[in-house]
Amino acid sequence: MRNLFEGLEQGDLKRLIHTEMHVDEFKSKLGDDCDVVVLSFKVDNKEPAQDLVAFIEKGYDWVIDADVSAGEMEDGDYIVFVELDRTPELAENIMKLMDDLMNLTDGSTDEWRVRYYKSHKETRLNLEALHDLIPDTPEAYEKAYGQEILDKLKSAAGVDVDTKAPKNDYTESLRNLAGIVR
Repeated sequence: MRNLFEGLEQGDLKRLIHTEMHVDEFKSKLGDDCDVVVLSFKVDNKEPAQDLVAFIEKGYDWVIDADVSAGEMEDGDYIVFVELDRTPELAENIMKLMDDLMNLTDGSTDEWRVRYYKSHKETRLNLEALHDLIPDTPEAYEKAYGQEILDKLKSAAGVDVDTKAPKNDYTESLRNLAGIVR
């Protein structure tokens, strides 16, 4: 059992943190995407968001950085960003963080969803889902998304991009909406 830090007690963040975690939706401010994973959580107010950041920064030596969005979103909520090294222990570390977060929210990870921004779908949060969704090494990230990064660089430089989108449910639905039938 971990000790809670500086005034945060069990249940203090109950109903203040939305039960959805996004992964790699935002760029790291401290490293390259292939090296750093960015988790993001939506929190109802600025003070609880700052409390969560302080809790995370003091509690885990494998967290690179945690921060709260500079301003509120249009719905009044704030985003908490957590940066972690992309390592083979990534999924286990995220679940350790989430287990501790459940103490602060009096919740259960069974209620949570995770979305890896490149997959465009939500999944129930569990260790297996994290292993399946998130590339856990720089090499795995490059293998999965290296061509996408190269295509973005080509596009920004004004060079023709000749890579075709992969065939999956998401891209097929886009093709159908665009009237491109194959």
